[in-house]
Amino acid sequence: MRESEPLYVISVASRLLRLHPQTLRKYEREGFVAPSRTTGNLRLYSTEDIERLRQVKHLVEEQGINLAGVQLALGLTEQIRDLQERLRNHRREDYDEISTELDGLLDMMGASTVSDEAQRGRVAIEVRMNRKSR
Repeated sequence: MRESEPLYVISVASRLLRLHPQTLRKYEREGFVAPSRTTGNLRLYSTEDIERLRQVKHLVEEQGINLAGVQLALGLTEQIRDLQERLRNHRREDYDEISTELDGLLDMMGASTVSDEAQRGRVAIEVRMNRKSR
């Protein structure tokens, strides 16, 4: 069975996720999932859809993130998974590119990168050493 194979009608997905069917429809309108449709236009959710909706539920209910934040988090999740896959294949030439992409993601999130922190640490050490040498 493939994870992308459509298996669950909305009532089953709703029970699996403990979410109201209307919430699932709302998340579909937001673009978080795109369930398949039968010829009778019934929504069919795949295992991938269910897992993605679990993440959405976690972000909204446990982390208190609004839907715009959820959209950003889902995008970052995709990028991180792509980078993880590239690391698993660990081609040496990818390391610098992956590091640069991770720095960009951290920058986009307003977080400092390891290289920024390392640079600040070096500057702080140099300042302390200059003070001691006086």
